[in-house]
Amino acid sequence: MKGNDMKELLLDKIQHRTALIGVVGLGYVGLPLAVEKAKAGFRTIGFDVQPGKVDMVNRGENYIGDVVDSDLASLVRSGMLRATNRFDFIEEVDFIAICVPTPLDAHQQPDTGYVKSSVESIASHLKKDTVVVLESTTYPGTTRDLVKPILERGSGLKCGEDFYLAFSPERVDPGNLFYKTKNTPKVVGGIGRDATEVAAAMYRAVLDGEVLEVSSPEVAEMEKILENTYRNVNIALVNELAMLCQKMGINVWEVIDAAKTKPYGFQAFYPGPGLGGHCIPLDPYYLSWKAREYGFHTSMIESSMMINDRMPEYCVSRASQILNQFQKPLNGSKILILGVAYKQDVNDYRESPAIRVINELRKNHAIVDYFDPWIPQYRDKGKWYSGLLGINEQKLAQYDLVMVTAAHTNVDYGMVQKNAAAVFDTKNVMKDIPDRENIWVL
Repeated sequence: MKGNDMKELLLDKIQHRTALIGVVGLGYVGLPLAVEKAKAGFRTIGFDVQPGKVDMVNRGENYIGDVVDSDLASLVRSGMLRATNRFDFIEEVDFIAICVPTPLDAHQQPDTGYVKSSVESIASHLKKDTVVVLESTTYPGTTRDLVKPILERGSGLKCGEDFYLAFSPERVDPGNLFYKTKNTPKVVGGIGRDATEVAAAMYRAVLDGEVLEVSSPEVAEMEKILENTYRNVNIALVNELAMLCQKMGINVWEVIDAAKTKPYGFQAFYPGPGLGGHCIPLDPYYLSWKAREYGFHTSMIESSMMINDRMPEYCVSRASQILNQFQKPLNGSKILILGVAYKQDVNDYRESPAIRVINELRKNHAIVDYFDPWIPQYRDKGKWYSGLLGINEQKLAQYDLVMVTAAHTNVDYGMVQKNAAAVFDTKNVMKDIPDRENIWVL
């Protein structure tokens, strides 16, 4: 089929909801996307190599916070959504979204292993007249230079003539009460104008948010890196300012609150114990790694990464200073960490700075427990750690210091303040508590 005929065929399938959708990777990005596609009237198959996830989806059991339990159960019962670990079903689908992780390796360089293995599995079963869209966050050039050759080599098909290929970065903010997959604007850049148009048409058929078409996958890939690097740099700015303000005896939180009264030219960012999550701590490393290929050093970006990366160690140093005021050494002190999630009100601890804080405290021989109402246990370096099942007046009184490292809204911070000997509030969640004599802020 000629390229133009392929375009018309696919647009017709999208318009009449006869396109069969495949979503590879059923995590924080993939499962919500699969659910929205099925809710929009497209039969959808989710692909994942983890049997546990596949089984849970097929039982209608939800494991992602941003998916409504009843939506998933209803879609599975109706036959609109199913999951499998058999990639031979790729032969049946018309649109494939790849939503697998892109972590960093031990040398802080992009690890594209999940993308490569997924694309290889797709390539061996790819049929003509299919759209493939990479959603995984990655460095500019991945779609064209990595994904395209694997698909062409493995399938014997030619990009642009036999199948379309595009990049559309995920924009998932776990726990966001307003912006979900359904209503968040989308950016799409394909290899060729027709690929962009068809991929964008699919997203428009599913999502309520604006779908912006850009001229190439490289623009879309760089756009995603810019989004998160922008946040990384600005958070680094306030983290560095927080360290300076502490030396000068100035409350940095009050400074930020004053600055944000300006109605133009300023956006408020806030300090904390470090960066966590699946994007912001990682994406700038993709860009700095790629930049070196062109003999270019992203000096400001790399500086921001260093500032944010040292915040867990800085928080431990501050904890030691606070304990010194009570004539207690860090060695042997009992410390309670409140929150190991990387952000408030989510059960996600990927790249959580709180875990680095815990590890650093234990390295200095502190006795550390944690409580997180969202995360009863977490895994780090192959080992599982369990938290307290709850906190009360008696438990809090046992600790020399309580450190707030996640601003969960279902914690009674007034009770914490009243019963803790000392509180190091790295998230400023206790700002409205009047009695602040035992509270220290970042």
